[in-house]
Amino acid sequence: MTGKAQFKPLTKAEEQIMQALWQLDTAFVKDIVDELPEPKPHYNTISTIIKILEEKGFVGHESFGKANRYYALINKEEYSKKTMKQFVKGYFEGSFSNMLSFFAKEKDISVRELEELLHELKKIEPKK
Repeated sequence: MTGKAQFKPLTKAEEQIMQALWQLDTAFVKDIVDELPEPKPHYNTISTIIKILEEKGFVGHESFGKANRYYALINKEEYSKKTMKQFVKGYFEGSFSNMLSFFAKEKDISVRELEELLHELKKIEPKK
């Protein structure tokens, strides 16, 4: 996925396939099916979803005769970053501060966790 490509969020099914592919690194459809939890989707269903993921620019493949081995074109970290930015934009007016404030008010994040996060942020803050 290039930097200028439009970010297209994944459906739950697509994301489940990507999770398996990120875990496996490269895989044939059968390998992806084997990686998924029970009840396992049908092989053709997975094959169709992978084709959609290719069209969206998330997956590429190498051909081995009639079989294709698939690999992710976007890594999990990059996808997570873009997904979180979209989430914060959609629900918290683009403000990570608003999001953290929300979780603090809901008691979903403790003061200790916020302090640890602040400590981590200070370590990566660019020096002036």
